[in-house]
Amino acid sequence: MYGTFRSRSVNNVLDEIGELIGKYGVKEIMDDSGSFPIGGWLKDFCEGMIERGYNRKVNFNCNMRFGALSSAEYRMMKKAGFRLLLFGIESANQTTLDRINKNVKVEEIIASCKSARESGLYPHITIMFGYPWETHEEALKTLKLGQWLLKKGYAYTMQATVVIPYPGSPLFEECKANNWLKTLDWREYDMKKPVMSNPIEDEKVMQLVRSLYGVAFNPEFIYNRLKSISSLADANYFLRTIPRVLGHIFDFRHRSKHPRGAVFTAPRG
Repeated sequence: MYGTFRSRSVNNVLDEIGELIGKYGVKEIMDDSGSFPIGGWLKDFCEGMIERGYNRKVNFNCNMRFGALSSAEYRMMKKAGFRLLLFGIESANQTTLDRINKNVKVEEIIASCKSARESGLYPHITIMFGYPWETHEEALKTLKLGQWLLKKGYAYTMQATVVIPYPGSPLFEECKANNWLKTLDWREYDMKKPVMSNPIEDEKVMQLVRSLYGVAFNPEFIYNRLKSISSLADANYFLRTIPRVLGHIFDFRHRSKHPRGAVFTAPRG
């Protein structure tokens, strides 16, 4: 069905990075092709980044799975020029994690975020609300975990959205089988409001999203962010986040034409 698959060699990827730096002056790269390779491939890649000096010329960001790396590997990535790691939490309820085949334990989520941040990397977390089988109490558990990780600084950036059952996904088929779909108007499938029936009222689902973005105004969160400011660029970055956070909160209060991206951008370097 999917044809053949061929992975790229470390040197092939490093050569492309070198071209991006030398020919186009690229300062930052986000590999969003899927979870970044680990094991021997990652080790060789990090060594190559250091040997070629790319770690001093570009910041590298990628997707990563919880529980996939050790503290030593996180430190290796930091030395190689990695900056932001995107982790998909999605839920803090083990039943939901198992049901969507995340293959991760809640304890691994916390441990991975702490280990990555303590190694100097910036964990970016994604969280979703509105699973058709989760109660409000279970969703609050996810909210509290996200808030705690952000306030303590173990997660540096985040994105919160509403669960959407995209056509072709197992969740979409489950929704059809259980008559959970409220609409088949694809314009509504933008992660901004619920399109599935679930135990939580739509407004409460959207309030959960707003509440997670609202952690940006928490005194502990602000204090830890202020402590991290070491340059004028950091200060300007911090000030720029304020209107962006407000925009995200209003995204889930009023319908807007265009969805927004992540609430924060981790500082460079």
